[in-house]
Amino acid sequence: MLSLTRKMTKTGTRLRVLATFAAAASVTLALSGCTKLETHSPSSVRNAADTSAAEADAAAATNGAQARAGGLGTVDCAHAKCIALTFDAGPSENSARLLDILKEKQVPATFFLLGKRHIDTYPELVRRMSDEGHEVASHTWTHKILTDAEPDEIREELERPNKEIERLTGKRPTLMRPPQGRTDDTVHDICRELGLAEVLWSVTAKDYKTNDSDLITERVLDQSSRDGIILLHDIYDGTVPAVPGIIDALKKRGYVFVTVPQLMAPGKAEPGKVYR
Repeated sequence: MLSLTRKMTKTGTRLRVLATFAAAASVTLALSGCTKLETHSPSSVRNAADTSAAEADAAAATNGAQARAGGLGTVDCAHAKCIALTFDAGPSENSARLLDILKEKQVPATFFLLGKRHIDTYPELVRRMSDEGHEVASHTWTHKILTDAEPDEIREELERPNKEIERLTGKRPTLMRPPQGRTDDTVHDICRELGLAEVLWSVTAKDYKTNDSDLITERVLDQSSRDGIILLHDIYDGTVPAVPGIIDALKKRGYVFVTVPQLMAPGKAEPGKVYR
């Protein structure tokens, strides 16, 4: 009996220790704000789309007209092996060369633009991006980390680039990318209020850490898969020189390049939701 009592005492002690550890861990998680981020894939948006034949025909006609204007074509990503090139934090002094490459390769892209020292410095490039059939979206005005900002600051960071992009292109953005991909329920709610969906990424070259174009290319190719969203930055010197090789290699693998909205068509990204 004594032996059994000791075993029970030891077992009880272990359980109390584990319970204490679990409680401490849960407090740590709560204090760090660590919550599970719910994201939606492009394929889930396409699959969930409940578009009538008339709506589909109208959308196809509209997309066709836009494609003829931009010269970039349209694709059914339910059947094609699609992938999206996206560029953050421009426009910059490198963006004109990037647009030349995309035009030559007949590849559309999605640009998540910064406001201060970018949109306000290169307005002609914002217009060109839109005129040449690319999707123009927001990356905030000053690259403020939105999860560290007050609600009014978040609105300002999102509304200001939207207004400038709409003034320059005639189109109000429907997509945004939060700086560093950091977002939370407050950001979701304000995005919903402003009509913005949040777009993250599935492929990153971490080109902010290297100017080695070959390494950037290698990283993108290693991570790419169907319905992928590639994150690059045209503000860094090594990125734009890597783009032709990335495009050529992925085309050889059977990929078709599309914008983020085309990746989800005939579905649409919903304001306040997060996609990757």
